Amino acid sequence: MKPEPSLFDDVNDEVEAAADAEAEADVAAGRTIDHGKMKAWLQSWGTSKELPPPDND
Repeated sequence: MKPEPSLFDDVNDEVEAAADAEAEADVAAGRTIDHGKMKAWLQSWGTSKELPPPDND
């Protein structure tokens, strides 16, 4: 039996290139969030001490 197609099966090179360029511009401009802060926030989900989303300061 053939598996159902995935959204990852269809790759649009132009869309991928635009997304990569946007991401690179965000990194160059400092629009990033610290990995440790993001990890702590995600790990707090569903707990009694859920944290607010981190800022990119």
